[in-house]
Amino acid sequence: MTGPGGVDRVIVVVPARNEEELLPRCLSALAVAVGEVGGVAVQVPPVIDVVIVLDRCSDGTADVASGWPMFASLSTNGGAVGVARRAGVRHLLPSSDQFTSATWIASTDADSAVPPNWLSAQLAFARNSVDLVLGTVVPDDGLSDGVRQRWDAQHRLVEGHTHIHGANLGVRANRYLQAGGFARVDEHEDVRLVSALRDLRVSEIRTELIPVLTSGRLAGRTPAGFAGYLREQEAEALP
Repeated sequence: MTGPGGVDRVIVVVPARNEEELLPRCLSALAVAVGEVGGVAVQVPPVIDVVIVLDRCSDGTADVASGWPMFASLSTNGGAVGVARRAGVRHLLPSSDQFTSATWIASTDADSAVPPNWLSAQLAFARNSVDLVLGTVVPDDGLSDGVRQRWDAQHRLVEGHTHIHGANLGVRANRYLQAGGFARVDEHEDVRLVSALRDLRVSEIRTELIPVLTSGRLAGRTPAGFAGYLREQEAEALP
């Protein structure tokens, strides 16, 4: 039994489209984060399930995923990140009665690497009756000096930040269900979900304690997404 706010199951959803190069980094980081939960002094560690959602992959992403048998894989043909995230949640929670307050849904991306405390920190917040955790992201190497400077100037990664990233988001399952889940769209599914959750007046925390390293590439897998944002930053940085 879990106490008020406690969590006895965690599901982690990782959408992936043609990420054979970056998926190993993602899964290695997740394995560390999962392991750290077991080392935290709680009465009974939660069960943790991870699913990699292979969405219209035409490269070796599926082969990479198969090398991590501790993580489940699911193939979809939706061609949209919102569809992939939603399908991943439903794969691990196939019936509505499984969306309980004691189940936690964590979301990241295949081109990202979570920190070791990513899950343990979210669970600590959950034990304090938080329903929604919004973390930050930091682009990896590869940005031009101009884009990096604009990024640093516009992103104060502090407690109470204003950012929303599907690559660093956690939510209590019953609240996720009440909010309608991830929308079946190819961009901004994270923003839509958070907006619906805020309409429900859920308890949220916006933290910089769990920064996720994400790809700094300018050619992304969604029409807008984080790569699209970085392209805009590069254009504005040009003289």
